[in-house]
Amino acid sequence: MTRTRHNWTLDEVKDLFALPFIELLFQAHSIHRQNFNPNYLQLSTLLSIKTGTCPEDCGYCPQSGHHKKVELKKQKLMNKELVIAKAKAAKQQGASRFCMGAAWRSPTDQDLATVIDMVKEVKAIGLETCITLGMLTKPQTEALKEAGLDFYNHNLDTSREYYPTVITTRTYQERLDTLELVRNAGINVCCGGIIGMGETVEDRMKFLIELANLPKHPESVPINHLVSVEGTPLAHSKPVEPLNFIRVIAIARIMMPHSIIRLSAGRLQMSDEMQVLCFYAGAGSIFIENVLLATPNPETVDDMGFLNALGMETSSCLPS
Repeated sequence: MTRTRHNWTLDEVKDLFALPFIELLFQAHSIHRQNFNPNYLQLSTLLSIKTGTCPEDCGYCPQSGHHKKVELKKQKLMNKELVIAKAKAAKQQGASRFCMGAAWRSPTDQDLATVIDMVKEVKAIGLETCITLGMLTKPQTEALKEAGLDFYNHNLDTSREYYPTVITTRTYQERLDTLELVRNAGINVCCGGIIGMGETVEDRMKFLIELANLPKHPESVPINHLVSVEGTPLAHSKPVEPLNFIRVIAIARIMMPHSIIRLSAGRLQMSDEMQVLCFYAGAGSIFIENVLLATPNPETVDDMGFLNALGMETSSCLPS
């Protein structure tokens, strides 16, 4: 079994990035195969339960209230019945995890109580639950744990150094503080970031080091390819070369051998071959449904045809 480390150095990660591509993939796939069945892919859906008017100014996000030129249909917090109907549909399509996201800086206790009711009912359907609501207080994390929440998503997004270029309304330390509260409450952590926001290769290295050197690795690590949205500050960012993106997936697998690496936003921009290499490099989960919060995602029927052609089984990411 691969040893878990929390003391990665920048020089060590530079050496990983410098490996020949085939050698890097071999190392990553070997580690992936040791810890997971490589022919299983876990499917999730992600529903925006409250859309738009977020007070944060994240440069990539169409839901920010700061980006006035973005065309977005704003929506107040969904009623529980509609959310449960969406969860049942997701399960029928093959998802084993149902994720809910709300465009808040942080939820009020009243709004959190509504979301907690959703969590309980989604779990009763037989799905894992994950939510992303922004920053939390200690009592809120404890209430979510008591409700049975499985995962809380709160991404670091990028390196500590590049972060202020993308976001100014919330500090990097505030993100780390929320992660610590979630972890201390006993909830599984889902934490990753976005590649392609204009960051350097060294920023990508430092971002992975931040994740891998946390006291405990996130159980779930979403790696997103930036989906450029017209009207956001990052709308015209230069796309990431496919091999460079796959390198990030592979190195995340090496550095966090027991985490589920999630190939998240941006798959619509990827060729089938690029996605296959991401799976080979260690990605063990994708999101289905044609909308991912407020950005497009492949049609589920297309995904299922693609995965069937690969011979992938789409149940939980089971250890081999």
